[in-house]
Amino acid sequence: MPNVGFRIYTRVNRPPKELVQAFQGMPVANIADNMGRFACVDAGIKPLNNSRLLGTAFTVKSRTADNLLFHKALDLAQPGDVIVVDVQGDTVNAVAGEIMIRYAMTRGIAGFLVDGAVRDAGVIRQLDFPVYAKGVTPKGPYKEGPGEINVPVSCGGVVIRPGDILVGDEDGVVVIDPSEAADILEKTKDTMAKEAKKLKEIDEGTSDRSWIDIALREKGCEFID
Repeated sequence: MPNVGFRIYTRVNRPPKELVQAFQGMPVANIADNMGRFACVDAGIKPLNNSRLLGTAFTVKSRTADNLLFHKALDLAQPGDVIVVDVQGDTVNAVAGEIMIRYAMTRGIAGFLVDGAVRDAGVIRQLDFPVYAKGVTPKGPYKEGPGEINVPVSCGGVVIRPGDILVGDEDGVVVIDPSEAADILEKTKDTMAKEAKKLKEIDEGTSDRSWIDIALREKGCEFID
């Protein structure tokens, strides 16, 4: 009989590493613009240092205030995985801190994305390890379970599945379905090229702003002298 709510799936269907790495350095905003401006994790989940996030999702669904399954995920995740933790946005108790982060670093884990709280914020700010979380609190967790590993989770209002590609920068995190990643990658490259052209025109004083008045008139805006 399946033990719903307390089980671990050990196998993750990860996309090719080359596909994941192709998103290195791409602005999250540009990627999201090519996804209908959806798939962005809620702004309440913020980066706690300047390390950019890039990797594949390794998901944890945990009871609030508990990190037993999070600890197990640290041992199961592979290099390049981002551990995504769904504790339903609860920030009463932290579910990770310096010890877990330093252990994750030794295993090549690519970062933490936590819909909940962490602690040891001062240390996190100094580490070259991306941590995104909803809050910070010194109040620690328990280790009782239950929970699940590598099931679809909700994080910042977005469904994240094991193996999804995660990209994060100072603006936040975007979630990419690997089956759509190649198309999104090419569209984002085009967006970045167009933005570079616009910035060059701004620097040269040749930027064309006529589109604003055209759009306003098309929408029926009245101009009054």
